[in-house]
Amino acid sequence: MTAPATADSLDALTTIVGPDHVLVDPDLRAGYEIDWTRRFGGPALAVVRPADTAQVAAIVRWAVEHGVALVPQGGNTGMVGGGVPAASADGRCVVVSLRRLDSIGDPDLVAGQITVGAGVTLANVHGRVAGTGWTFGVDLGARDSATIGGMVATNAGGVRVLRHGSMRHQVLGVEAVLGDGSVVSRLGGLVKDNTGYDLAGLLCGSEGTLGLVTAARLRLVPDPPDRVLVVAALPDVTTALLVAARLRVGVDGIDALEATLDGGADLACDQLGIARPFDPMPPVLLLAEWAGRGAPPDTLVAILDAWPTVAADDARGRAALWGPRERMAEAIARVGIPHKLDVTLPLGRLAEFTTEVDRAVASAFPAARLFLFGHLGDGNLHVNIVGPAPDDERVDDVVLDLVAAMEGSISAEHGVGRAKARHLGLNRSPAELAAFAAIKRALDPAGILNPGVILPVA
Repeated sequence: MTAPATADSLDALTTIVGPDHVLVDPDLRAGYEIDWTRRFGGPALAVVRPADTAQVAAIVRWAVEHGVALVPQGGNTGMVGGGVPAASADGRCVVVSLRRLDSIGDPDLVAGQITVGAGVTLANVHGRVAGTGWTFGVDLGARDSATIGGMVATNAGGVRVLRHGSMRHQVLGVEAVLGDGSVVSRLGGLVKDNTGYDLAGLLCGSEGTLGLVTAARLRLVPDPPDRVLVVAALPDVTTALLVAARLRVGVDGIDALEATLDGGADLACDQLGIARPFDPMPPVLLLAEWAGRGAPPDTLVAILDAWPTVAADDARGRAALWGPRERMAEAIARVGIPHKLDVTLPLGRLAEFTTEVDRAVASAFPAARLFLFGHLGDGNLHVNIVGPAPDDERVDDVVLDLVAAMEGSISAEHGVGRAKARHLGLNRSPAELAAFAAIKRALDPAGILNPGVILPVA
């Protein structure tokens, strides 16, 4: 039988991490208790900030003893409620902030690898390997805040999945604390290692429900010395998909293919004072970035020659052109609390989906504003709806039911979290869900690790 958490037992947490790193004051907890979208969150008993893996393990053993749920958190840039307490938590959980696990090793320039702590930001990884000839193959707009631990936990994607894959493709090993407080550590970075189950692959995308990742061994990729970003003004999504397909087939070195739709780029420029690449803005902005050595192939220009374009080959110019796409989420958040639904469609049905989701949302919520943007290379769209109340989940149902009907995925890269746990059956069979639950019981026998995330609480 577990012993309930009390003020005395919180003192035990203080003994583990030090008095400055157990936050019980509501004002100090507040920033950890609500997510980036402002849709999800709830009260915690405390926020605890461990400094190393041994402290994380001690916290997990404490939680098992007292029957307290643990909510692991990185940079708190999540959008599906997976890194914050549930609204119904009622103070029965502790947020474990992993930001202090910020050690970062020297790059292994022979292997093209680096070992980093869970609290290291993506920007710091890129900075640490800059100038070595290597780079990290994942990039996303929240790079200054998003931590490697959170990115592993959610199998983060970003703008370079087309070329390098998602986080699961970059993780060669992990160190993690399982639900009984035991530590698994395999950070050697062997590229070929068939000795049993791939625990790193299992923990990647598990959203803290199977273990708390404390460090990761990351694969690096060669850093191309030259980059060119071309932004094309296109009339519709169908044209954008056809152009994107021609670029993928005809241009070696395409690093990113992104698009903004439905006035979102206009909104970003208006809200954030970003310079417009075109005036007026077109229905679709297609961003195609090439990376390689020297000049891009002539086919890049030839394929885009039929459309108005602007281009940049220097870091400052590329950053300016990326602005409307990278800062879209920030702009949308300024006009309301958005329902953010990150989904994947078969590329052949993506244009159809954009039409149907507009019709479905407008029919159910006439006053809603819909903004779409995302990754044309892999079919991942970010559906953003402003207008419905944050807790009105009917709009989520409308969108996700449509995604499933078109044989898409209800979660592409942000995770399932709490937001989509009840929708998981749209994509996963009863047999798969039973297997998920069995794995959860095996690695988290007390059920304390992020309950209600991915799998609804039984």
